[in-house]
Amino acid sequence: MAIDKVWVLAEAGDSGPTPVTLELLSEARSVAGTVEAVAWGADTPALAGALGEYGATTVYDVGDLGDALPGVPVAAAIAALIGGGNAPDAILIPATTDGRDVAGRLSAKLDRPVLTNVTGLVAGDTLSSQHPIFGGSHIVTARFTGAGPAIFVVRAKSFAPESAGAAAAAVVAAPIPDAGATNTATIVQRHVEERSGPKLDEAAVVVSGGRGLGEAANYALIEQLAKLLNGAAGASRAIVDAGWVPYSHQVGQTGKTVKPTVYVACGISGATQHLVGMKGSKNIIAINKDREAPIFSVADLGIVGDVHKVLPALIEALQAKG
Repeated sequence: MAIDKVWVLAEAGDSGPTPVTLELLSEARSVAGTVEAVAWGADTPALAGALGEYGATTVYDVGDLGDALPGVPVAAAIAALIGGGNAPDAILIPATTDGRDVAGRLSAKLDRPVLTNVTGLVAGDTLSSQHPIFGGSHIVTARFTGAGPAIFVVRAKSFAPESAGAAAAAVVAAPIPDAGATNTATIVQRHVEERSGPKLDEAAVVVSGGRGLGEAANYALIEQLAKLLNGAAGASRAIVDAGWVPYSHQVGQTGKTVKPTVYVACGISGATQHLVGMKGSKNIIAINKDREAPIFSVADLGIVGDVHKVLPALIEALQAKG
């Protein structure tokens, strides 16, 4: 295999590695002979089992960052590892808030560019990346030239997580070099979003609402239907920008990418920006009174009708079913 070693920036959630971390580890196994991870936190060794199961043979532990933002110390630790002669062919970084921060700072430290919005990887003599453009209607392929590791920022849900059934990864300390004044920013307060039911980007069923709902109060229909289906409530950018729902609900190119078993689009016209974030769903149901709405072009089942009539009837039917 031409690609010898790939590193994955591993982020941790409430119950272990985040889903996108497992997706990147799984894909890394298919393109490289050796897969290693870089992680941080108060108890990185606790992640070694899960990271190893998905293919990481080694986990470089940056350590507990306390209240520091991860961008500066994690990028500095990675750069130090590379400077010590332990350079991978490529580094896969999730397109999260922390991931983007690490990628940007690492790019500056290594004087290497970053390829972002990656949705596919192709292994050859070098590792190439695939990027959707024009709303996903075209795919372009890019690759790095010159010496140094390739830095890819990968969109979530681009790959399927698949267990390798391997043993726990070895944990190796990755000390943080002195970062001076660049590492003085601290987190002074944290806010955890209130949520009931599954996370939007992990749910098997997603029900999303758009401008066709008419007003913010009608979003309650979306939340009620999602709850009845044991799913998560999503939204189009239009109603997020209008202030009806928080940004965390947004599905689309500038929001979350979802790939549920069932996606229900209610009153969403189907702008390209939205389609990019949900068209990979296994089954798409669209409800819109405009039979020419673009959303019907990707729908497996289309209902031409007023969401204010269709949704209450659907909710009533589900409630009657028990």
